[in-house]
Amino acid sequence: MSESSSPSAFSTLAELDRLVHEPARLAIMALLYVVESANFTFVMNQTGLTWGNLSTHISKLEAGSYVEVEKSFVGKRPNTDLRLTPEGRTAFSEYVTKMKQVLQEFPNQ
Repeated sequence: MSESSSPSAFSTLAELDRLVHEPARLAIMALLYVVESANFTFVMNQTGLTWGNLSTHISKLEAGSYVEVEKSFVGKRPNTDLRLTPEGRTAFSEYVTKMKQVLQEFPNQ
């Protein structure tokens, strides 16, 4: 990487959305990015997160307005559906773009 790279990979790394960058939340957002919505249990099984861990990360993403949570009943069973908000879709897309930029700026080994 040359000193004239603008912006440098390091400054681009500093600009990454930390809410998205955390590995568990990144996995959740990546999964929700490719589907319209997903059931909590499906997301838990696909990401390998525990119920409590997934619940905590979903709460953080919901507080950041990146994920919408819809609770309902299917018959007598509770059901939780998750979907990315438009803000969440934008945040994930921008994150991917910045990560690609960072990786392209590092020299090949």
